Amino acid sequence: MQNSQKFQLVLLIHAHQPVGNFDEVIERAYTHCYLPFVELLDKHPQIRFGLHMSGCLLEWIENAHPEYFDLLRRLEERNQLEMVGGGFYEPILISIPQEDRREQIDRLTDYLEKHFHHRPRGAWLTERVWEPQLPSSLCAAGIEYSLVDDNHFLGAGFEPAQLRGAYIAEELGNCVRIIPGLKILRYLIPYREPEETIAFLRQAAAEYPGGFAAMGDDCEKFGVWPNSYQYCYTDGWLERFCVAIEANSDWLETSAPGDAVRSRPPLGRAELPAASYNEMMQWALPTEARIRFEAIEKEFSSRDDVQVFLRGGIWRSFMAKYPEANLLHAKMLHVSTKIRRLALGRRRGSSFRSSRADAETLLLRSQCNDAYWHGVFGGLYSPHLRTALWRSLVEAESIADRLTRRETSWSEVKRFDFDSDGREEIYFTSESYAALVDPADGATIPAIDFRPSNVALINSIARRVEVYHARLADNSARGTQAAASIHDQPQVKESGLEHLLRYDRCGRNCFRVLLFLSGKRFADYEHLRLDEDAGIAGGNYIVEQVDDTSATLHFENEHGWRATKSFKLASSGDGFEIACGLELSSESAAKVQVGIETVLNFLAPDVPDRFIEAHNEKHPLRWSASIPASELRIVDEFQDIAATLAAPGAHECWIAPIETVSDSESGFERVYQGSQILAVWPVDLTPGTSWQGKLTLRFAKLR
Repeated sequence: MQNSQKFQLVLLIHAHQPVGNFDEVIERAYTHCYLPFVELLDKHPQIRFGLHMSGCLLEWIENAHPEYFDLLRRLEERNQLEMVGGGFYEPILISIPQEDRREQIDRLTDYLEKHFHHRPRGAWLTERVWEPQLPSSLCAAGIEYSLVDDNHFLGAGFEPAQLRGAYIAEELGNCVRIIPGLKILRYLIPYREPEETIAFLRQAAAEYPGGFAAMGDDCEKFGVWPNSYQYCYTDGWLERFCVAIEANSDWLETSAPGDAVRSRPPLGRAELPAASYNEMMQWALPTEARIRFEAIEKEFSSRDDVQVFLRGGIWRSFMAKYPEANLLHAKMLHVSTKIRRLALGRRRGSSFRSSRADAETLLLRSQCNDAYWHGVFGGLYSPHLRTALWRSLVEAESIADRLTRRETSWSEVKRFDFDSDGREEIYFTSESYAALVDPADGATIPAIDFRPSNVALINSIARRVEVYHARLADNSARGTQAAASIHDQPQVKESGLEHLLRYDRCGRNCFRVLLFLSGKRFADYEHLRLDEDAGIAGGNYIVEQVDDTSATLHFENEHGWRATKSFKLASSGDGFEIACGLELSSESAAKVQVGIETVLNFLAPDVPDRFIEAHNEKHPLRWSASIPASELRIVDEFQDIAATLAAPGAHECWIAPIETVSDSESGFERVYQGSQILAVWPVDLTPGTSWQGKLTLRFAKLR
């Protein structure tokens, strides 16, 4: 039993790897962080701590390194370790439906009980994202406590000296204990010498005898983040830290969070605002607002009394900042609704229950947080992370639709506000495809699912201004730095990234119509200098006709141009096709060029099993070229799919990679986000005449 009169350092360490991350990346994290961290603490049994590992990481470790569980169980049996729960696939709880919140928490609770023989009483909040309605969700799942940042408390008017214990958070009579994790400890551990942490804790103990100070932070800072392995293990920081704690055991002890909460009465009630840690709230701001925010923060950097009231956005702001995140989130909510409805039906056979369970697991996997936002980690800008979630959703929805229908061949269309932007979209589905038409964005298609291979075909992202782009030139001159917080060590993975910065005017959707002057050439397209007509490209098209497999829409601008787009979808064997017809007319004579754009992302731009085929020659996906052609083939042997682009009468096809320059935990990097292909026709119109063109995309399995 711990001496409750001693001041306590409460440690809650969090470990997670995203759904879709590469095995070699997780293996490196295991050998450089998860294993040495626990092995070292095993040698210091006085150092007690809580450990949260996401369910998807635990499953990987169980498969790859089952002996690690024996090590964790040994620490738990001697009361050194408390395993902490949360959402199994590390979702942002406030972003998913109530039923899914409960299922996520229950799955990790059941998993931990199965492998470690105790049901966790605490839950890690992903990215410490808190909103006031969470106590009801946590209590319903049997959770007694959680941890948020001191930032949450300071924003509610608490003084720093008050944050030496746990508080009660209540919603509609549902109460949970909330531990304030201190930012100063996150930045002291492990980036400053242990003596500085001891000095801070000694002062805190003098101000609040018998209390505790808590830190909740990522395990990856102890070996995964740049330079941290050498700093923590080779140079011995973690060993020195443990020795320093032990040397002060006459007044200081470490504690697992559950013991600290249960051994002390709550300090009071806390009404906390919607918040996360400081950096997250800044990342969530729109770029221009974030620039202003950082300037204000710098201006008042010496005013701690002002700093506590400088707050950024909330996590939900990412849905407004990044339409691609909002689209993924909308798809997840749509699929969740379909799966929940399955439980209301009358079918109860074992095959049905098994398929429904598979669909539910895929849905929960798709709620993994990492690809829904972007900060210092690649996140949303990481195509392999987005792909893993999209693939899960494509398969889950396909299962749900199959369980709902008895016929093997079918097609359906629905008109509703799919992405919650206040405007109606058109959603086509069949046994082979799902395709979303957005009339308000140029009557383009932002999402196409190839159900035979569970592939999201577009899955790209617009190139946009990010705050850190302004720092590229400065950072490219920096060398390797000593260990520092992940927020304070900008590096670049290759030189010259600042020359790749270019910014899209529209989202990276399929079937966008670009109308531009006849003098423009491929280089203008490659560098986004076409100066296309904004209305025809991205204006609000009026829906004229819709049925199960087709739609017709039109747009008119103030310059006398009229564009009519028609879509026709058709399943065919092991694939399907989407044909986009275009009719253009003008009130005045015009000599222009017209392009219909295709965007496809097959992820790996430089591997031999994925290529663009033209004139019987294969080119890597990163190919950039202007070729005289009206038909191309894009092949992905890994995902078992081929796309054929046919544009009869097109003069040329312009092909360019979509490459973003984004921040990640290891520095600024160039990332391939798919290819944009523009079929181009020269058009010479006279008043009263019209021009017609057509682009067809055919998708089929290779095997």
